[in-house]
Amino acid sequence: MSKADGGRVSRDPSKSITVEKLLTTCERLLQAATHPEEVTVRSITQHAGTSLGAVNYHFGSMEQLIFSAGERVYLRLNAERLSLLRHAVERSHPAPAQVEDLIIALVGPSIRWSLDPHSSYSVLRHMTTIAQSSDHPEIFRPMIEDVEHHRQFIPQFRRVAPWLSEVEIGFRMSCLLGVRTQMTRNRHRTDELTSHRLDLTDPDIVLSEVVAATAPMFKLRPSGDSYSVRNSSRH
Repeated sequence: MSKADGGRVSRDPSKSITVEKLLTTCERLLQAATHPEEVTVRSITQHAGTSLGAVNYHFGSMEQLIFSAGERVYLRLNAERLSLLRHAVERSHPAPAQVEDLIIALVGPSIRWSLDPHSSYSVLRHMTTIAQSSDHPEIFRPMIEDVEHHRQFIPQFRRVAPWLSEVEIGFRMSCLLGVRTQMTRNRHRTDELTSHRLDLTDPDIVLSEVVAATAPMFKLRPSGDSYSVRNSSRH
């Protein structure tokens, strides 16, 4: 799809080939880069074998190209997440899915990808860094603020913990995603706090610890004097 096409899929095969070359090359260079500044329009077009003007012609800007490349990675990650969710539900049907399986489905792909040097997870890291310093953060906002795929987990967590409201489930999921982010972006702090006694480069160990720490949020019924959300309205 090119900017010049007004959002329509191009019927010119050469345009489609150029778009694919730019997206694939942008993803590959971001994956290999230590810092996002290493990836430039010139480096992308040189490796893709296209003209310098191809980026603006097909995407409108370098940031739009990076967003489009990051979006493809994000969609693959979410497809894996939702596939794990589906399998977790099917394994336990007609009973509720195991909470441990739901947690692994929600945060497992991100943690595993972040620890795999051959994955494209660094593309998402770099894209987030670029978005934070961009003069046009609105380009990246649809992906960074997206929660629609997360919402698909809420009914399954509610089946596990029917005593929790959707608000309470959503808050717990947000906490779980925070733990995920700590593991994918700031593991050195966890390494220090655990006195370097956990191998945080092993995704199975990391996921085991994450599940052990977060599953009780969904499995333990609150006691009568504990806090719960009584009114979700804002004051």
